[in-house]
Amino acid sequence: MNGADKIELITSIAPIITIIGVAGVIGWVLNTWLRVRNGYPLDGQWGQALYPKRDDETVERVRLLTQENGQLRAELGAIKDRLANVERIVTDSGNMLSHEIERLRDDRELN
Repeated sequence: MNGADKIELITSIAPIITIIGVAGVIGWVLNTWLRVRNGYPLDGQWGQALYPKRDDETVERVRLLTQENGQLRAELGAIKDRLANVERIVTDSGNMLSHEIERLRDDRELN
């Protein structure tokens, strides 16, 4: 393929590439406009919300979820404490049981 053929190929493909690029940009602008118009938050490059809505309902929902999160953390802490007590009882009972068996054996040997 000589230089003239390459230029001819590029000039025949260039309008198609340009049309696809312009259609993509127009689609992106239209999508962003529709999102803003209908109150959806805009997304950043990594999907994070750039301008999240701050209406009363959202603020109340965040407050309730924060309160519930605190309650669940407190409950989880209580459950961890109870589990630690159960583990201590189980391990101590086994240890105490073996000492009790040894004491009974010693008492039996003395009698």
